Amino acid sequence: MADPTRARKLADRIKVIVADALEKRVKDPRLGFVTITDARVTNDLQHATLYYTVFGSDEEKLGTKIALESAKGVLRAEVGKRTGIRLTPTLTFTADEVPETAQQIADLLAKAAEEDARVAALAAGAKPAGDPDPYKKPVDPDEEWDEDPDAAAEVEPADGNAPRG
Repeated sequence: MADPTRARKLADRIKVIVADALEKRVKDPRLGFVTITDARVTNDLQHATLYYTVFGSDEEKLGTKIALESAKGVLRAEVGKRTGIRLTPTLTFTADEVPETAQQIADLLAKAAEEDARVAALAAGAKPAGDPDPYKKPVDPDEEWDEDPDAAAEVEPADGNAPRG
C-alpha cells in the first residue's frame, strides 16, 4: 500500500496529463468542451477516478461521456508513459455533480432572499398588537413610596373625626 501523499501527488499528475492529452491527442468530434475537475487515486495506486464537467446540452454531455470511454486506452497509455510508474492505474471517468449542486444551492439562496425581502416589506408597515412597549419596567422603590407625609395628615378620616393638632 502506498503513502496517501504519494497517491494524492499521482492523482494531481494524472489530472494534468489527461487534461493535456484530451486537448492535444484525442481528436474525437463527440468530445465537447470538457474540463477535468478532480482526480483521485486509490492508496494502492491501481485505480484512478477522474471527475469531469461538460458545458452544453444533455446530448453533448452524453457524447462526451462516450468519447471519454472510447479514448480510455489512449489516455491510460499516455499516463503510463508520462508518469513512469511500474503499474499504470485504470482510469474511470465520472461526471462531476458539483456545478449542478452549486446551481441548486444558488437557486435556493435566491428564493430565501426573496422570501426575506417579502417578510421585511410586511414587517415595515406593521404595528404591534398590544402596547408599543409591552415589557414591564422595573419599579424604583423610592418612586413608589414617595408620598408627602404631610399630605396624608391633611386628608380627613371618613368618620368625620378630624385629628386635632
